[in-house]
Amino acid sequence: MNQDRIKHLEFIQAIITRMNSNSFQIKGWMITLTSALLAVYASTSKELFVLICLFPVIIFWFLDSYYITQERKFRGLYNDIAEITNTQADLKPFEINPSFYTEGDYRFFKAFTSRTLLSLYLPLLLLLIISFCYLSSCR
Repeated sequence: MNQDRIKHLEFIQAIITRMNSNSFQIKGWMITLTSALLAVYASTSKELFVLICLFPVIIFWFLDSYYITQERKFRGLYNDIAEITNTQADLKPFEINPSFYTEGDYRFFKAFTSRTLLSLYLPLLLLLIISFCYLSSCR
């Protein structure tokens, strides 16, 4: 493998690392914000704060899915440049645009419904909805 290809792969690997880091930070922000809103509920006993928690969870789920989708596209580009796969034979030197990866695992909905994201966001959403319904019926 020539030096230009190795440098190109290093650039793409740096982007993949950044996308992964962003995804991790989004999960941290979502948990922090949700915990803060639940702490406000605990101090005020207004179940509206439990309902408000749903919005950041949904927004962060979409944002996290976006970063996962982008990471997958860059992994596809990386694999094509490293010649692990050969789906895009007409790549230009130092191509860093994964926009032509649109099918299969590269779709947004596929990332949105991935096991890792579903196992974090869906139970939290369900727990918040059940909590809100329970707290609303107790009054």
